[in-house]
Amino acid sequence: MPLQKEVKDKVIGDYARKAGDTGSPEVQVALLTSRITQLTDHLRTHKHDQSSRRGLLKMVGHRRRLLTYLRKKDYASYLQVTDKLSIRRK
Repeated sequence: MPLQKEVKDKVIGDYARKAGDTGSPEVQVALLTSRITQLTDHLRTHKHDQSSRRGLLKMVGHRRRLLTYLRKKDYASYLQVTDKLSIRRK
């Protein structure tokens, strides 16, 4: 189930570097985090939904790779995004 348009627009507006920015790592990480939260809630009620669990694991891996990239390229932005989204850092 995709994110609702209002939620997605709000997340993009909060994390965009400039107007119309949807592809920066910060925006992608924020969108993935909201999708991960939504899917985690779904899996709490539907414990045997294995296809959704697989999708969740793929999203978590993708977010981890984006965060690694962001950490290498712009450490200050990495710290800001992880603090704002409450993501644990290594």
